Amino acid sequence: MSPHGNDSASTQIKSVNTTLRIVEELKHQNGATVSELATTVGVSKGTVHKHLATLREHDYVVNDNGKYRIGLHFLDIGGYALHQFDSIKQIESKVRELAERTGETVQFSTEEHGRSVVLAREAGQMGVFTRARLGKRFYMHQISGGKAILAHLPKQRVQQIIDQHGLPAATNSTITTETELFEELKAIRDRGYAFNRAESTDGLHAIGVPLIGPDGDVLGAFAVAGPSHRMHSERFEDEIPNVMQSVVNEIELNLTYS
Repeated sequence: MSPHGNDSASTQIKSVNTTLRIVEELKHQNGATVSELATTVGVSKGTVHKHLATLREHDYVVNDNGKYRIGLHFLDIGGYALHQFDSIKQIESKVRELAERTGETVQFSTEEHGRSVVLAREAGQMGVFTRARLGKRFYMHQISGGKAILAHLPKQRVQQIIDQHGLPAATNSTITTETELFEELKAIRDRGYAFNRAESTDGLHAIGVPLIGPDGDVLGAFAVAGPSHRMHSERFEDEIPNVMQSVVNEIELNLTYS
Protein backbone atom coordinates (compact mmCIF):
# COMPACT_ATOMS: atom_id res chain seq x y z
CA MET A 1 0.00 0.00 0.00
CA SER A 2 1.21 3.50 -0.74
CA PRO A 3 2.04 5.42 2.46
CA HIS A 4 -0.30 8.19 1.39
CA GLY A 5 -3.50 6.49 0.40
CA ASN A 6 -4.28 6.41 -3.32
CA ASP A 7 -1.07 8.12 -4.50
CA SER A 8 0.64 5.63 -6.82
CA ALA A 9 4.15 5.44 -8.22
CA SER A 10 2.78 6.22 -11.70
CA THR A 11 1.64 9.68 -10.57
CA GLN A 12 4.93 10.64 -8.89
CA ILE A 13 7.56 12.92 -10.45
CA LYS A 14 10.97 11.26 -10.36
CA SER A 15 12.96 14.49 -10.10
CA VAL A 16 10.89 15.65 -7.11
CA ASN A 17 11.48 12.29 -5.43
CA THR A 18 15.22 12.77 -5.95
CA THR A 19 15.11 16.27 -4.45
CA LEU A 20 13.23 15.04 -1.39
CA ARG A 21 15.62 12.12 -0.93
CA ILE A 22 18.53 14.56 -1.00
CA VAL A 23 16.84 16.73 1.64
CA GLU A 24 16.17 13.69 3.83
CA GLU A 25 19.80 12.58 3.51
CA LEU A 26 21.04 16.05 4.48
CA LYS A 27 18.93 15.76 7.62
CA HIS A 28 20.00 12.18 8.32
CA GLN A 29 23.71 12.87 7.81
CA ASN A 30 23.66 16.30 9.48
CA GLY A 31 25.07 17.76 6.29
CA ALA A 32 26.88 16.07 3.39
CA THR A 33 29.06 16.65 0.34
CA VAL A 34 27.96 16.12 -3.26
CA SER A 35 29.92 12.85 -3.41
CA GLU A 36 28.37 11.55 -0.20
CA LEU A 37 24.88 12.38 -1.42
CA ALA A 38 25.49 10.77 -4.81
CA THR A 39 26.49 7.55 -3.05
CA THR A 40 23.60 7.41 -0.58
CA VAL A 41 20.88 8.61 -2.96
CA GLY A 42 22.17 6.49 -5.83
CA VAL A 43 22.43 9.13 -8.56
CA SER A 44 25.32 10.86 -10.33
CA LYS A 45 27.25 13.73 -8.78
CA GLY A 46 26.05 15.94 -11.63
CA THR A 47 22.43 15.19 -10.79
CA VAL A 48 23.01 15.91 -7.10
CA HIS A 49 24.73 19.19 -7.94
CA LYS A 50 21.80 20.36 -10.09
CA HIS A 51 19.28 19.60 -7.34
CA LEU A 52 21.42 21.29 -4.70
CA ALA A 53 21.90 24.36 -6.88
CA THR A 54 18.13 24.69 -7.24
CA LEU A 55 17.57 24.23 -3.51
CA ARG A 56 20.30 26.75 -2.73
CA GLU A 57 18.80 29.29 -5.14
CA HIS A 58 15.60 29.18 -3.08
CA ASP A 59 17.42 29.24 0.31
CA TYR A 60 16.54 25.65 1.22
CA VAL A 61 20.16 24.53 1.59
CA VAL A 62 23.44 26.20 2.56
CA ASN A 63 26.87 25.37 1.11
CA ASP A 64 29.44 25.43 3.91
CA ASN A 65 32.82 24.95 2.20
CA GLY A 66 31.56 22.07 0.09
CA LYS A 67 29.36 20.51 2.77
CA TYR A 68 25.68 21.16 2.25
CA ARG A 69 23.20 21.43 5.10
CA ILE A 70 19.52 22.17 5.56
CA GLY A 71 18.74 25.89 5.30
CA LEU A 72 16.63 27.88 7.73
CA HIS A 73 13.96 28.49 5.10
CA PHE A 74 12.60 25.10 6.15
CA LEU A 75 12.05 26.60 9.61
CA ASP A 76 9.64 29.12 8.12
CA ILE A 77 7.75 26.36 6.30
CA GLY A 78 7.66 24.23 9.46
CA GLY A 79 6.36 27.11 11.55
CA TYR A 80 3.58 27.69 9.06
CA ALA A 81 2.67 23.99 9.05
CA LEU A 82 2.60 23.92 12.86
CA HIS A 83 0.25 26.86 13.17
CA GLN A 84 -2.21 25.36 10.73
CA PHE A 85 -3.10 22.99 13.57
CA ASP A 86 -6.19 24.30 15.35
CA SER A 87 -5.73 25.42 18.96
CA ILE A 88 -1.94 25.00 18.91
CA LYS A 89 -1.56 27.98 21.26
CA GLN A 90 -3.83 26.38 23.86
CA ILE A 91 -2.00 23.08 23.43
CA GLU A 92 1.43 24.69 23.86
CA SER A 93 0.18 26.41 27.02
CA LYS A 94 -1.01 23.09 28.48
CA VAL A 95 2.26 21.39 27.57
CA ARG A 96 4.12 24.05 29.58
CA GLU A 97 1.66 23.68 32.47
CA LEU A 98 2.14 19.92 32.59
CA ALA A 99 5.93 20.32 32.50
CA GLU A 100 5.74 22.70 35.47
CA ARG A 101 3.36 20.50 37.46
CA THR A 102 5.12 17.19 36.85
CA GLY A 103 8.72 18.34 36.47
CA GLU A 104 9.12 15.90 33.60
CA THR A 105 9.38 16.16 29.81
CA VAL A 106 6.02 16.73 28.11
CA GLN A 107 5.01 16.61 24.47
CA PHE A 108 1.90 16.78 22.32
CA SER A 109 1.67 14.76 19.14
CA THR A 110 -0.86 14.10 16.42
CA GLU A 111 -1.28 11.46 13.71
CA GLU A 112 -0.30 12.14 10.12
CA HIS A 113 0.17 9.48 7.42
CA GLY A 114 0.07 6.78 10.08
CA ARG A 115 2.90 8.19 12.20
CA SER A 116 2.91 10.21 15.40
CA VAL A 117 4.29 13.73 14.84
CA VAL A 118 5.49 15.95 17.71
CA LEU A 119 3.87 19.42 17.62
CA ALA A 120 4.84 20.79 21.04
CA ARG A 121 7.45 19.92 23.65
CA GLU A 122 8.63 21.26 27.01
CA ALA A 123 11.08 19.95 29.61
CA GLY A 124 10.23 20.41 33.28
CA GLN A 125 12.70 20.96 36.11
CA MET A 126 13.69 17.28 36.16
CA GLY A 127 13.08 16.69 32.45
CA VAL A 128 15.42 14.35 30.63
CA PHE A 129 16.59 14.55 27.04
CA THR A 130 14.46 12.59 24.59
CA ARG A 131 14.47 12.22 20.79
CA ALA A 132 11.15 14.06 20.54
CA ARG A 133 12.12 17.31 18.82
CA LEU A 134 9.37 19.27 17.05
CA GLY A 135 8.35 17.52 13.86
CA LYS A 136 9.91 14.21 14.88
CA ARG A 137 7.91 11.21 13.66
CA PHE A 138 7.48 8.00 15.63
CA TYR A 139 5.84 4.66 15.07
CA MET A 140 2.57 5.06 16.91
CA HIS A 141 2.57 1.68 18.66
CA GLN A 142 5.95 2.41 20.29
CA ILE A 143 4.98 5.49 22.31
CA SER A 144 2.30 6.32 24.88
CA GLY A 145 0.86 9.26 22.95
CA GLY A 146 0.70 7.22 19.76
CA LYS A 147 -1.10 4.36 21.50
CA ALA A 148 -3.53 6.82 23.11
CA ILE A 149 -4.38 8.12 19.63
CA LEU A 150 -4.66 4.64 18.11
CA ALA A 151 -7.07 3.62 20.86
CA HIS A 152 -9.53 6.27 19.66
CA LEU A 153 -9.23 5.75 15.92
CA PRO A 154 -11.66 3.47 14.04
CA LYS A 155 -10.41 -0.12 13.99
CA GLN A 156 -10.24 -0.01 10.19
CA ARG A 157 -7.89 2.98 10.32
CA VAL A 158 -5.69 1.26 12.91
CA GLN A 159 -5.46 -1.78 10.65
CA GLN A 160 -4.49 0.45 7.71
CA ILE A 161 -1.68 1.96 9.80
CA ILE A 162 -0.43 -1.50 10.76
CA ASP A 163 -0.54 -2.66 7.14
CA GLN A 164 1.31 0.49 6.06
CA HIS A 165 4.06 0.65 8.69
CA GLY A 166 4.10 -2.74 10.39
CA LEU A 167 4.88 -3.12 14.10
CA PRO A 168 8.67 -2.78 14.28
CA ALA A 169 10.38 -3.09 17.66
CA ALA A 170 12.40 -0.28 19.23
CA THR A 171 13.21 -2.28 22.40
CA ASN A 172 12.54 -5.74 23.78
CA SER A 173 9.38 -4.32 25.39
CA THR A 174 7.74 -2.99 22.20
CA ILE A 175 4.42 -4.53 21.17
CA THR A 176 5.01 -6.38 17.89
CA THR A 177 1.84 -8.42 17.28
CA GLU A 178 -1.60 -7.25 16.18
CA THR A 179 -3.37 -9.33 18.83
CA GLU A 180 -1.36 -7.78 21.65
CA LEU A 181 -1.79 -4.28 20.23
CA PHE A 182 -5.57 -4.49 19.91
CA GLU A 183 -5.79 -5.87 23.48
CA GLU A 184 -3.66 -2.96 24.66
CA LEU A 185 -5.82 -0.42 22.81
CA LYS A 186 -8.96 -1.78 24.49
CA ALA A 187 -7.29 -1.47 27.90
CA ILE A 188 -6.34 2.13 27.07
CA ARG A 189 -9.93 3.01 26.17
CA ASP A 190 -11.18 1.43 29.41
CA ARG A 191 -8.49 3.13 31.52
CA GLY A 192 -8.50 6.49 29.76
CA TYR A 193 -4.74 6.73 29.24
CA ALA A 194 -1.81 4.77 27.83
CA PHE A 195 1.45 3.56 29.34
CA ASN A 196 4.84 3.23 27.71
CA ARG A 197 7.07 1.00 29.80
CA ALA A 198 10.41 1.21 27.99
CA GLU A 199 8.70 0.41 24.68
CA SER A 200 10.38 3.19 22.70
CA THR A 201 13.58 3.75 24.69
CA ASP A 202 15.17 1.54 27.33
CA GLY A 203 14.82 3.08 30.79
CA LEU A 204 12.15 5.60 29.73
CA HIS A 205 8.53 5.40 30.90
CA ALA A 206 5.66 7.62 29.74
CA ILE A 207 1.93 8.22 30.08
CA GLY A 208 -0.26 9.33 27.16
CA VAL A 209 -3.69 10.97 27.40
CA PRO A 210 -5.78 11.58 24.26
CA LEU A 211 -7.24 14.96 23.35
CA ILE A 212 -10.77 14.50 22.00
CA GLY A 213 -12.37 17.24 19.91
CA PRO A 214 -15.96 18.50 20.16
CA ASP A 215 -17.01 16.16 17.34
CA GLY A 216 -15.61 13.11 19.12
CA ASP A 217 -12.55 12.71 16.90
CA VAL A 218 -9.14 12.30 18.51
CA LEU A 219 -7.00 15.38 17.81
CA GLY A 220 -3.78 14.08 19.32
CA ALA A 221 -2.33 13.16 22.69
CA PHE A 222 -0.31 14.64 25.53
CA ALA A 223 2.54 12.54 26.92
CA VAL A 224 4.64 12.89 30.06
CA ALA A 225 7.94 10.98 29.99
CA GLY A 226 10.69 10.36 32.50
CA PRO A 227 13.24 7.79 33.69
CA SER A 228 11.83 4.54 35.01
CA HIS A 229 13.35 5.07 38.46
CA ARG A 230 11.02 8.08 38.91
CA MET A 231 8.12 6.94 36.76
CA HIS A 232 6.80 3.93 38.63
CA SER A 233 4.27 2.81 41.23
CA GLU A 234 1.60 5.29 42.34
CA ARG A 235 3.25 8.34 40.77
CA PHE A 236 3.32 6.64 37.37
CA GLU A 237 0.02 4.79 37.54
CA ASP A 238 -2.20 7.31 39.35
CA GLU A 239 -0.74 10.70 40.31
CA ILE A 240 0.57 11.90 36.95
CA PRO A 241 -2.34 10.42 34.95
CA ASN A 242 -4.79 12.28 37.21
CA VAL A 243 -2.95 15.57 36.68
CA MET A 244 -2.88 14.99 32.94
CA GLN A 245 -6.55 14.12 32.71
CA SER A 246 -7.54 17.27 34.61
CA VAL A 247 -5.49 19.43 32.24
CA VAL A 248 -6.82 17.66 29.15
CA ASN A 249 -10.42 17.90 30.39
CA GLU A 250 -9.96 21.65 30.75
CA ILE A 251 -8.72 22.13 27.20
CA GLU A 252 -11.49 19.86 25.85
CA LEU A 253 -14.07 22.08 27.55
CA ASN A 254 -12.41 25.17 26.10
CA LEU A 255 -12.51 23.64 22.62
CA THR A 256 -16.17 22.72 23.02
CA TYR A 257 -17.37 26.12 24.20
CA SER A 258 -14.93 28.48 22.47
